[in-house]
Formats: sequence, structure tokens, C-alpha cells
Amino acid sequence: MAKVSYIDHIKKNDISVILAEVIFRNLKKDYKSLPLFELAETLSGGTPNRANQSYYGGKIPWFKSGELNDSIITMSEEFITEEGLNNSSAKVFPKGTLLVAMYGATAGKTAILDIDAATNQAICAVVPKNKSIRKDFLFWFLRAHRYYYIDISRGGAQPNISQTVIKNTEVPLIDENEQKSIVEFLTRIEKTKEINYSLIPKQLHKTIKLAFEHLDCLQKLENENLNQSSYFSFLRQSILQEAIEGKLTAKWRKTNSELISGDNHASKLLEKIKAEKERLTKSTKGAKNAKALPPISEEKKPFDLPEGWAWCRLGEAAQGFEYGSSAKSIKTGKVPVLRMGNLQDGVVVWENLVYTNDDGEIQQYLLMSEDLLFNRTNSRELVGKTALFDCEEKAIYAGYIVRFHMCGQISAHFSNYVMNSIYHRKWCNMVKADALGQSNINATKLREFVFPLPPLAEQQAIVDCVEKLVAMIDELEKQVSARKEQSEMLMQSVLREAFAKG
Repeated sequence: MAKVSYIDHIKKNDISVILAEVIFRNLKKDYKSLPLFELAETLSGGTPNRANQSYYGGKIPWFKSGELNDSIITMSEEFITEEGLNNSSAKVFPKGTLLVAMYGATAGKTAILDIDAATNQAICAVVPKNKSIRKDFLFWFLRAHRYYYIDISRGGAQPNISQTVIKNTEVPLIDENEQKSIVEFLTRIEKTKEINYSLIPKQLHKTIKLAFEHLDCLQKLENENLNQSSYFSFLRQSILQEAIEGKLTAKWRKTNSELISGDNHASKLLEKIKAEKERLTKSTKGAKNAKALPPISEEKKPFDLPEGWAWCRLGEAAQGFEYGSSAKSIKTGKVPVLRMGNLQDGVVVWENLVYTNDDGEIQQYLLMSEDLLFNRTNSRELVGKTALFDCEEKAIYAGYIVRFHMCGQISAHFSNYVMNSIYHRKWCNMVKADALGQSNINATKLREFVFPLPPLAEQQAIVDCVEKLVAMIDELEKQVSARKEQSEMLMQSVLREAFAKG
């Protein structure tokens, strides 16, 4: 198992557990300690043979390690019979027994039995035998050692904490009143996040305050990282918006006026596309003209276009608008079926794939390079996300996706910028239909999307400019990420020194 980051440990756990680590570490410095086995008996349970049905379904509660929840447990998922108990290494432990998960994903988790119950062999039962040690004090002690137990038990795919490690853990010996106060201090923090310094020994006050300072620094570092991540996302979005409004290529237009005027004007390109569509319709037997798209009124134009550009409906500049396959997919097969989860930030992500072996489906829904994939049904935040299929790999697409293809040499890359812009996201939010927690934008609405079309040459100039700027942002983000890793490594050293070491 890979080493657990102490920063990740802090983020995942309640502040009460982190402070418990600090408290018990410092108590060991100031008080005499004894190994746990001198204060409590440590035992493990067992699992009756699963093949014998008479061993299960009885009246004896039987807990598995996955049921431990760092709290009091009263109800088990399974019960065993007296016969199952007697023919296995399972044992009934008394109410008040402390439990520690030794194996698997929940390794190090704890619980207190509120009933007499048996456990499986993946649980270490801690039965106090010294009345000078409170059970709830030992419970917090064991919770505070989860990171320590996991950290020294690495090696396999999952942690495997030995009973020997648990029984040899040094427990600080403090008087019962101080134990009670520390338990109350930690319990109050866990339940209400309220700090009462009067409940803990004075020598711990400075340490706890310092711990809060370190935790505050960690939170500030985390906030800074989140802000930086948001900033890079904002930069990319801003670049796309500037691109589709023609602001990135203002200088280019001044020096290339002949490429944006006359026959190179975007309106001329639209005329050629319209004529070609009409020609194909006439020459194709049984073909019908697509439904006429509504004209674009002035109030539908969201921003002013530069010279040489033209507004159009997406359906005028693209073709296809076909829904994908609704057939059931399989885990392995000949051709992957792209689903909405495979469309991320304008690109196709080849992860968590499903497949098809159906030749008819493959023939009907096979994707071509530079197809655009539009997610027509998703959450309100994600409906309308679009990705460019920019490869020669074989793949088909699922039913919640609309596939379309740009006409007349219109750049698929530029079109993808438009479909991933702030403008397009606002449009999706405006036209989506909501029902049962899902939003939908059908192909008819998609064809009506008002699309800003530059001249062909400027489309390529925009793509070149965006790729250059995005590459610069990617490089800057890598540098910031490297500094972030260095900061986190330094912070981790400080936190381990302050909280967990020793």
C-alpha cells in the first residue's frame, strides 16, 4: 500500500482526532507509560464456516470490520448461532469492549460495543482489565493511533495491522479525573467544535494552540491551492470567450484584410454551405430538406461581431445532429461506446469505457474524426458539455449524446471552442428543460444555437492563438503545481513533527 499522506489524513479526519494525536503524543512525554497489554486483554474473533448455513441466522450479534464507525455500535448486520460460535474461533465479548479494525479499507477504525457480541478475525477486541484506565479514554487513545497503525503496517494492497502492534502501543498513565477531562474535551470538540481549555492539563494549552496555528496554515494553503486552480480555469474560459468574439485576432485582421472580405467573408461561406446542402438533398433519393431554422433577430445576438464575421444558426453551419445508441453496452468488446462521462473539458477521455460487439450498431454510430459530441441530458451544471472527437480510433456514442459535424471546411477546433465557451454555457442554462433532477437540450434546440462564424482563414488563426495561450497556461500551472508539492511536503514535515511523530 502506498504511504498515506499526513496532510490527506488531516483533511479526512475530524479535528478532534487530530487534536487527540497531539494530546496523547505529549502525554507520553510527561507521564509514565505502559504497553496496552498490561492494561487490557487483546483478542481477535473468527468467522464460522460460510458453507454451513446452521452457523448463521442465530441470536448472537456478529460484527465485521467494515461495521466499525468510531462510535458506539449496537446492531450488527449478521448474527451467528451457538453452534457457529462453538465451531469457530469467534468469541463473545462483553458490553464495553473496544474494537479496532485490523485489515482492509477500514483498518484502524474503532468502536465500543454497547452489547455483548462476537466479531470476525479482522477485528482486535480490547477488553480493559485495569480499573484505573477509563474505557472512553482508551477509546480516544486508539482513535488517535489510526494513522500510526496504518503508517507502520504498509506493504500490501491494503493495510494489515497486527494485534502485536496494537497490544504494544504505549499508553500514558494519568489519573482518572484527568482522563475524564480529556475525554470531555475531545468529545465536546467532535460534537460542537467548542474548545474548553480548562478541561485539559495546563502543560497542553500551548501545544494545542500551536496545533490550531498549524491547522490554520494548512487551511490557508488549501484555500490558496483552490484559488489558483480556479484562477487557471477562469483564464482558460476567458481565452475561449475572447477567441469566439474575435478579440484575440484583432491585430491579425488588420494585416489580413483581404482574407476576411469579399468572397472570404463568413456570409459567403454560409451561402456556399447552403447551396451544397440543397444540391445534396436534390441528388439524394428520398432525402428531405431539413426543417427551416428561424431567422436571427438583433436581440438574439449576444455580442457584436468583428468585420468579416457572420451570425448563423448551428444547423446552418453543421450537419448530422444524430442521437447515439440506446443498446445495452458490455464491459469488454470490439469497439468502445463513449458516454457522457467521457466528455471532459472539450476532449474525449478514454477512461471507464464500455463496449459493443454489435456490427449493426458499429456501422450506424461509428464516429468520424472531427465529429463534435454534445451531451444532451445531464445535471443542470453539465448538460450541453461538448467534446471534439479528434482521432482515428474506432468508437461509437451513447444515446445521451448528439453527434454533429461542421460543414464546408469550418474548423472543428474553433467550433469546439464556441461549444465550451462561457457564452455557450449561458445559452445551455437558458434553453434547457428540467425534469426529475435532470436537464435536457434536444437536437432541435441545438440546431437553433446562435453561432458566431469567422472567415475560414481567421478560424485557423484563432486556433493557433488559443493553442499557444493554453500551452503557456499549462506550463504555468505545472510550475505552480510543483511549488504546491514542495509547499505540501514542507507542511507535511511540520505537521508530522507537531502532531504525529514520536
